Amino acid sequence: MTSSEITNGRDVVAFLVNQHQRIKDLFQQVSTSTGEQREEAFTALRRLLAVHETAEEEVVHPRARKELEDGDEIVDARLQEENEAKQTLARLEGLDVEGSEFEKLFQELQADVLNHAAAEEEQEFGRLADELDADQLERMKRAVELAEATAPTRPHPGVESAKANMLAGPFAAMLDRARDMLTGKTNDAD
Repeated sequence: MTSSEITNGRDVVAFLVNQHQRIKDLFQQVSTSTGEQREEAFTALRRLLAVHETAEEEVVHPRARKELEDGDEIVDARLQEENEAKQTLARLEGLDVEGSEFEKLFQELQADVLNHAAAEEEQEFGRLADELDADQLERMKRAVELAEATAPTRPHPGVESAKANMLAGPFAAMLDRARDMLTGKTNDAD
């Protein structure tokens, strides 16, 4: 079974691929909107990227390391990409969404994140779907959902491992969610 064959939405692969589509949609919304709508779309994108990557780092990547013959190589490449995206996303947070610097950096982020998502789907998700049974994939989905519910809502470059997320994640999540409430930037990622 490959990721393209999984359509029931009950397993981790379908769940994450659906989130990748939502991320693509949010990139499009940011690109085509202005003003407050652009700010809201960017906040939703930032939040979804943060919780999505945290869950992958805590649940999916460790399993890929274990199950895939070349899992370490695949995961190390994805973690490097995730760190670079977090750094870019953190820089974007401090910019005016209408400014030319934001636009240029946002286009770079979009290209990098979409390439990253395609690599995950091909090299990691599809292969995990081939290695694991339906019950294992469904349990992983529940673990990803739980990780996302408690994940930081902002990028934290340098926190790309399951261990680092477990140590720093709860504190970062608490601070991020408080900051989101204070700034009014609490758009749901889903």
